[in-house]
Amino acid sequence: MTLKTVKYLLAALLLLCSLTLSAQSDRKNGASLYYNVNFEMDFDNRELYRSQFSSSMTIFGARLTPSIGVKVRQKNGTEHKAVIGIDVMKDFGKPTEKVSDLLEEVTLYYRMDKSFGKTDMSLCAGVFPRRFMESNYSGAFFSDSLKFYDNNIEGILLKFRRPGSSYELGCDWMGMKGPLTRERFMIFTSGLARLVPFTDYLNIGYSAYLYHFACSDEVDGVVDNALAEAYLKTDLASLTPLQTLSLSLGWLQSGQNDRKNIGKYTFPCGLRLETDIRKWNLGIKNSLFFGTDMMPLYNRKDMGGYKYGNLLYMGEPFFRVHDDGAQGWGTYDRLDIYWEPSVGKFLKARVAATFHFNGKYSGCQQVVSLFFDLDQLLNKSNKNK
Repeated sequence: MTLKTVKYLLAALLLLCSLTLSAQSDRKNGASLYYNVNFEMDFDNRELYRSQFSSSMTIFGARLTPSIGVKVRQKNGTEHKAVIGIDVMKDFGKPTEKVSDLLEEVTLYYRMDKSFGKTDMSLCAGVFPRRFMESNYSGAFFSDSLKFYDNNIEGILLKFRRPGSSYELGCDWMGMKGPLTRERFMIFTSGLARLVPFTDYLNIGYSAYLYHFACSDEVDGVVDNALAEAYLKTDLASLTPLQTLSLSLGWLQSGQNDRKNIGKYTFPCGLRLETDIRKWNLGIKNSLFFGTDMMPLYNRKDMGGYKYGNLLYMGEPFFRVHDDGAQGWGTYDRLDIYWEPSVGKFLKARVAATFHFNGKYSGCQQVVSLFFDLDQLLNKSNKNK
């Protein structure tokens, strides 16, 4: 992003600010100024010398995402927002020659929130933060590093929430076809519903995506990558003095096809068992996967000789199961020991030690993360007035 682009963006923000300030006086339509600032810091020290799946490294950086726009609330309770913002990101220790090097992306989106009786609906379209998605996706779908570095979705997201269930459906357009750029898009969805009314004793959920990895101008070929998980989940914390006592059992199923190089589908799959116990904001979470290599095309190359790697797979690389190239069923176990102090919805902090095992010890991570959301703080302040 050039300095000239930054100037145009700042001018647009100032113009929008002045328009929204004048709109505040329009009581008939309920128009007002909307603004928000998010701050995120992540420290992730990865000691993975025993693993062939991922390299040892330290991810340490911060992101600031200010945004401003117009908010209109109708008499029937429907709320509309039109928002523009910037995504500023800094990898600590990485040299920065100019300020514009820190500007990752421009965010611009429309959001509508509406209620139909007991159903709350949310529609978001444009370039918007990934955190708008629900968190029902396991590490097989999206890795921790992807969530930090690929902060935004470019597309559309539709969400529904009822007293005992929630669902979402979205599309992320990740690449526009060009000389070296592949056409890439993902359709994703998730849902969670209670099987036993008014309790969290037993829930049924699912997560799924269809990822279309198409050709560029110079490289032919298309890869289809579909992944789905269905699971049962129970939380018995209300019967104990614990904050969390949850257990989930799910089945991961994938269907993948490199149309040019292979020409037929392969179907990786496996069983995933996850437990989470927490008291006094201290927790132990263990996720065990028993199955086949969920990323069989990871080391393969396309028609142009380029390795698919993490362009085709966005989940944790440990789901490849065997780091020695072996075939067949195997295990991947992840153990998290964490502390999440309770400050408020506007400030989330986490300190964790994570250990990975693929039949043997694969390595560990030490993680410290912090996330601040001004919007949550302002909403809390308004409710207390």
